[in-house]
Order: sequence, then C-alpha cells, then structure tokens
Amino acid sequence: QVQLVETGGGSVQSGESLTLSCKASGFTDRNYYLAWFRQAPGKGREGIATIGASSWTTYAPSLKGRFTIFRDNSNNTASLQMNSLKPEDTAMYYCAAGRPTSWLLLPGSYNYWGQGTQVTVSS
Repeated sequence: QVQLVETGGGSVQSGESLTLSCKASGFTDRNYYLAWFRQAPGKGREGIATIGASSWTTYAPSLKGRFTIFRDNSNNTASLQMNSLKPEDTAMYYCAAGRPTSWLLLPGSYNYWGQGTQVTVSS
C-alpha cells in the first residue's frame, strides 16, 4: 500500500523560510512523480511544483524562484523549500504521487495523497 506523510508545517512570520518534507512508502516503481499542492480555505487545490525520478522539475510560474522542490530517491522523499513567505501562502500543503503524462500541476493527475500539513504565515 502506498503511503505519503508530510512533515514540517508550522507558523512563521512574513519573510521567513520553511521546509516541508514528504516521505513516500510502499512504492515498487521508481518512475513515480512526486508533487506538492496547497489549498487555502474557500479555494481550490493549487499546484506548486512537481519532480520526477530523474529530477526533472515543473513549477507554478508565480512561485518559481521562491519555492524549490528536491527529491532523494534513496529514501523516496521530496522536500519543498519555501523562502520569503507571504500571508497569502497560508494553506494546507499536500504531497501527491503518481505517473502523469501531462498537466503535471493539476490534482487529477495524481493517484495518491498525503493528509496534509498546515502552513500559517503572519504579517
């Protein structure tokens, strides 16, 4: 059974940094993509970044430069480094896994999801 567990969320002030971690287990296929999404209250789930087994990355244009995704294939872990955080970054952050062939930043492209970790940014 595939399982994804997110850690690293918390409360920070505007301008600070935070790093999230997603540990995946139960995979037998090393070609899976890992991705990060977020969802703020009253809004839909928004794609942040994706990374393949060979470390190819895709970013939401508005977040590239502030957010960076990394993958460690030795332990099936994907990290999301978030810099210069803003109040509008406040959301529940989710890790996802799957083998998408297109539209990498859409939730429907992924089969497995973690329970999420809360990030709150105050001004």
